[in-house]
Amino acid sequence: MSEQLIYNKKINLDYEILETFEAGIELLGLEVKSLRKNQGSLLGAHITVRGGEAFVIALNIPPYQVKNTPKDYEPERNRRILLTKKEIQQLASLEAKKGLTIVPVSMYSKDKKIKVQIAVVRGKKKYDKREDIKKREVDRDIRREFSDR
Repeated sequence: MSEQLIYNKKINLDYEILETFEAGIELLGLEVKSLRKNQGSLLGAHITVRGGEAFVIALNIPPYQVKNTPKDYEPERNRRILLTKKEIQQLASLEAKKGLTIVPVSMYSKDKKIKVQIAVVRGKKKYDKREDIKKREVDRDIRREFSDR
């Protein structure tokens, strides 16, 4: 049983997904509560591998209760991603390749644990985005025609 908490809506528009991974994430209690209220944003977040560990950068998780939040809490702090050594090495080699980026796609709860789906992606060019939009509109028109009949 898994429940989706937050999702990066622009991932399919901006990137071509090459490979996906499931990973755990190291969070504080107030961040877990905030995510369970579907607060947070994955826009602009990316993952880097440093010193044999993977970190998600620029993931915004606002405080659960603003008045009860510790003064030193940072909503966009770097959070450690929990992966096996083999997966971290694989991500590091993919990150080193030119033109590839690692981004979080979604965060969800799975058996009382918060998981992150991360993807190795390649950025789309402007003309690729236009082609995707045209294709989506044509598919929508075809579905509309069939539903009218």
